[in-house]
Amino acid sequence: MSWRSNASLANLQAGARLRRAIRQWMDAEQILEVCTPVLSRYATTDPHVHSVVTTTGHFLHTSPEFAMKRLLAVHAESDTATAPDLYQLAPVFRAEESGRFHNSEFTLLEWYRLGMNHLDLMRDVERLLKHLWKAFFLPWPGICVCRYGVAIHERLGLWPEQLSVEAIEHYFERAQKPFPNAMGQDLDAALDLFMDEFVLPDFSSQSFTILTDYPVSQAALARLGEDVDGRQIAQRFEVYFGQVELANGFHELKDGDTQRQRFENDLVRRRELDEPIVPMDERFLEALAAGLPDCAGIALGLERLHMVLGKHDHIDQVLSFNHARA
Repeated sequence: MSWRSNASLANLQAGARLRRAIRQWMDAEQILEVCTPVLSRYATTDPHVHSVVTTTGHFLHTSPEFAMKRLLAVHAESDTATAPDLYQLAPVFRAEESGRFHNSEFTLLEWYRLGMNHLDLMRDVERLLKHLWKAFFLPWPGICVCRYGVAIHERLGLWPEQLSVEAIEHYFERAQKPFPNAMGQDLDAALDLFMDEFVLPDFSSQSFTILTDYPVSQAALARLGEDVDGRQIAQRFEVYFGQVELANGFHELKDGDTQRQRFENDLVRRRELDEPIVPMDERFLEALAAGLPDCAGIALGLERLHMVLGKHDHIDQVLSFNHARA
């Protein structure tokens, strides 16, 4: 029966309702819907994200981020006063195993707000989520904020930048939990594992949590700044419902030279992990050099959000056809 749909008719209808409610909110906010190509000559350099490559040598995009920022840059260059905020509901592709929360093809809701920083965008996300919960006649579950560095400090007595892999490994040993030997000296990977094992389980299972104030080493495409205590942090956040990651937001980095250096650091890490070396997006870097307007942006996994709204246990329940049936 592999020709049949994974999702029920009721779930397909709920998915349509979700997309319609999103577009209603975006229209009310005067955020322009755009479409960008799914094929690119370039791939993500992130060593932990694997692009799908085609027989023509093109890559299927893992996010519409770079193309959308190019649109922001070109229209801001023409007339900053009239440059629009942008959003997109985009199919994206990642060469990874399918599972409860993963499918190699899924949908990202990505939007960019001019003149906002990550803190403004956090409030923007909350407003959208409240609108969606109201559209589905559901009681608002609430949202709280957790600071990455504080969560680490409360448990380990040190800030992320003061830690070593060995200190994190010793914490695992005391908690009688296995720590992978393959971790090596990758502190960020060790921090991620620590968060998964010891911080995320404390998040409320029935409400949203925003995790913010990431370490500088995990800035990715975000600017650097200071937290309320004057510590240097990456101006980014992630949105969770329970332990399920839904979205990743940045106060977007504008400096093309800094972004190029981060991409090059990614490629060094790829070599260390014996991962394929991929071409960095030169057109995106050119757009940064031309001038990206001050903005904040976020990518939200639509199928995972649908799962949360419908209290579904597996992503297959909200997909018309999963990877195995595509």
